[in-house]
Amino acid sequence: MELQALQVFVKVVQTGSFTRAAESLNTQKAHLSRVVSQLEKELAVRLLARTTRSLSLTEAGRDFFERAVGILASVDEVRLAMQHTQGEPRGSLRLTCGVEFGLAAVSGWIADYLERYPQVQVDADFTNRVVDIVHEGFDLAVRVGPLSDSSLAARRLGTLSYGLYASADYVRRKGEPAHPADLAQHHLIAFSGGGHQGTWLLRRDDESQLVQAQPRLRVNNSLAARDAARRGQGIALLPRLIVEDAGAGNCLQRVLADWSAPQVAVHAVFASARYLAPKVREFIDLAVSKFDAGASSVHR
Repeated sequence: MELQALQVFVKVVQTGSFTRAAESLNTQKAHLSRVVSQLEKELAVRLLARTTRSLSLTEAGRDFFERAVGILASVDEVRLAMQHTQGEPRGSLRLTCGVEFGLAAVSGWIADYLERYPQVQVDADFTNRVVDIVHEGFDLAVRVGPLSDSSLAARRLGTLSYGLYASADYVRRKGEPAHPADLAQHHLIAFSGGGHQGTWLLRRDDESQLVQAQPRLRVNNSLAARDAARRGQGIALLPRLIVEDAGAGNCLQRVLADWSAPQVAVHAVFASARYLAPKVREFIDLAVSKFDAGASSVHR
C-alpha cells in the first residue's frame, strides 16, 4: 500500500468528491477514481458508497479513514521535525476563521506574514461555520469566544475589548448619555450574535450595570453595526479593534468612555502543540504580537 494512495483517499473524503479532490491535487478525476478502486481491491473491502450525486463512507471506510489520517499525521510529524531544523517557515499554511474577524484583523496579519516570510503561501477560508480542522486538512483556526471541549491544542492570542460608540452627528442631535441608564432614551444598534445579544453588561471599576437593550436596529454582523453607527443611526456596542484600528478613517467617538463590556478571548486552535511547524508557530507568534501592539495603542 502506497502512501500516495492514502493521501488520495483522505483528500477525496475531506473534499467530498473526486472532482474537488482532483482540483486540489492538480490531477485528473479518473486517476483518483482508479487509485481508490485499486485501494479497495487491495484491501478487499468497499470504502466508499458512490452515487451519481454524492459520496459517503462505509463503516469500514470510516475506520480506514481514521487510521489513514493517523498514519499521514505521523508522516507529517517526521517532516515537521525536519522542518524544525531548517527554522525558516515554508510551504502552504491553511487557516480558517470567522468572516468578520477575518476581515477586521486576520487579513492584515496574513499580509504582514506573507511579506515577512517569502517561502510561504496562505490558503485562508473565512467562514462562520465551525470547521473540523483535522478532517478538513487545516493547519489552524482562529476562533473568537469560548472554546468547545476538544482534543485540539490552543494558544490564547489576546482579548477583544468592547466599548460604546456613536458618530459625532448622532451625539449633536441626541446628546451624550451620562450613565448606562440613559441608554433607554437613545437609539441603539445591537449585534444579534455572540454573547452581547439581548442585554449589555457594562462595567466601571467595581460597578456593574445591566442594560436591557431595546435596539432600533439589530444586525448579525458587527461590521454592519459599525457602519450603521458611522451613519448616525445610533449607539453601538462594538469591539474596539474594528473601530480604533481604522485610524484617520474612524468617524466614531466613545460614549460612556469609562464603561466597557466583558472582554472576549481569541485563540489559535491547532491539532497538536508537540510538533508545531515553523509556518504555524510563526503565524501564531505574529498574531500575538499584533494583539499586544493593539492593546498598547488602546491604553496609551
